[in-house]
Amino acid sequence: MKQFITLITTLSLVLLSQSVLAGGHGHGGLHKCLKEASKIKQGYYGKLEYLTLTEQGVKTFEIEINDPNGVEWELMCDESNGTIYEIEREVASASDPLFKKKMKVDEKTAAETALALYAGKIVHTEYEIEANGAASYEFDIYDSPNVTYKVEVDATSGEISEVSIEKWDIGREKK
Repeated sequence: MKQFITLITTLSLVLLSQSVLAGGHGHGGLHKCLKEASKIKQGYYGKLEYLTLTEQGVKTFEIEINDPNGVEWELMCDESNGTIYEIEREVASASDPLFKKKMKVDEKTAAETALALYAGKIVHTEYEIEANGAASYEFDIYDSPNVTYKVEVDATSGEISEVSIEKWDIGREKK
């Protein structure tokens, strides 16, 4: 209960600061994104990240929802209009049957590809199933204080499919 109250308090502070930075209008994209995400997936919020997609420059909220069956979902929401534009299912490891059946590139090779783009230290790896069934690795690469790159590598082709910069996060990864 204490963790939940801490998360809500922190989230409220973030919303307040965004409202202030936006001129005090109080209708920020986060509220709309959370509302839209809850329409798509039921469960509890595990983590919230604020990202900028590097190529498109889109400011994005990545909302992690743990459903009643224990499945973790990541919903990507465009901050500017509150639209959910991507849904991914996270699996525990590359040996998960959903991931393994699509995987042609091992994790070490995928990590080398990500690190060739952004040198740093991989601090977290996720194994994701895209909405179309494709598998991808997502590497969080720590570069320097306040700079973490998220590099997604397709587990079939080995190509980089998405890059973003994490601005902040709230919550914890499910263990």
